[in-house]
Amino acid sequence: MALDVTRVKKDFPLLDREVHGRRLVYLDSASSSQKPRAVLDAMDDVYETHYANTHRGVYAIAEEATAAYEGARGKLARFIGAAADRELIFTKNVTEAINLVAHSWARHNLGEGDAILLSEMEHHANLVPWLMLREERGVELRYLPVTDDGHLDVNDLDRLVDGVKLVSITAMSNVLGTLTPVREVADAAHAAGALLLVDAAQYVPHLPTDVAALGCDFLGFTGHKMLGPTGIGCLWGRESLLESMPAFLGGGEMIRDVRLDGWEPTEIPWKFEAGTQPIAEAIGLGAAVDYLEALGMRDVRAHEIALAGYALRTLKERYGDDITIFGPPDPNDRGGVISFTFRDVHPHDISQVLDESGVCVRAGHHCAKPLMRRLGVGATARASLYVYNDEADVDALADALQSVSDLFAR
Repeated sequence: MALDVTRVKKDFPLLDREVHGRRLVYLDSASSSQKPRAVLDAMDDVYETHYANTHRGVYAIAEEATAAYEGARGKLARFIGAAADRELIFTKNVTEAINLVAHSWARHNLGEGDAILLSEMEHHANLVPWLMLREERGVELRYLPVTDDGHLDVNDLDRLVDGVKLVSITAMSNVLGTLTPVREVADAAHAAGALLLVDAAQYVPHLPTDVAALGCDFLGFTGHKMLGPTGIGCLWGRESLLESMPAFLGGGEMIRDVRLDGWEPTEIPWKFEAGTQPIAEAIGLGAAVDYLEALGMRDVRAHEIALAGYALRTLKERYGDDITIFGPPDPNDRGGVISFTFRDVHPHDISQVLDESGVCVRAGHHCAKPLMRRLGVGATARASLYVYNDEADVDALADALQSVSDLFAR
């Protein structure tokens, strides 16, 4: 293991508890990650020592709160390789980040006859905003297919991207764990005169991220999947694009001037941050970045490759044809997301039986119904790994699946 997981586990208070008399084995980080003490302490400190509204007061604690909030923005901008802090906009989550692009950039630039290229493996957050735009504006939607082994099929990319104005794809599938060839798609998009938006909700928490190296124009990610709190996420966009886009929401903070006959927006990024922001949450996310950087994102990635490989081997060796694991077979091609079906047992029943052993996994369509249809299933069970998981957690999952086998063999 690239990480000292025994030490890491001690930083997460919730992992000390038991469920149904068993130690808690948390394998649902693709849905939402646990929070280290450093993040909890950072948020407590905001409320206990210098909570005030940001950008408004000139008294001491208001200036301290503003400095901490903007300091968190700087940490996040550097974490993803942004050229400037002003390119990083705080949102509620990546869903809001994608909707911001759809409502501001797309509605300002696209109309009937324009085309958007997506993929079959997208989360609903990267499908529904564009389906809504199609209903409203008559834009054309095209889709990159998924191969039988869970990769993004880019064989026909040049044809599909021809005439497209925007490409919007995930960097890592929340169902398959697939790492998509973002740079290849970016180059093809730009050659066709299109922009690229990346849903990096599953990518940024797990891999070193550099928006320049990825070649994208927009990138969204969310705090609660990367050890931070809920209610805070980010949209990164190239400065020139953000400058040209109209405001998304109206109200306080996002204005330079308001008259009874009109208004003028302020500069980016605050143009897109209307109203009082989630101050403590942004600072907590900054603390999560500190924690991840102390671990080292290269080590985070190496740890997950090793652990995902162990999980894939262990589950197949234990259960053979009784278990079907979706996604690329090579752990180097995927993240620590392992979606599976087990015999003919419904995924919800699997999850419930695993819970009796203290093992937490997600069951359902994972907000990816079109992909479920492509896979030929209604739902899967999903175990997802992170920095606080180790081989003992994988073994606990494998052992608990035996209980599923025993129960449904009766």
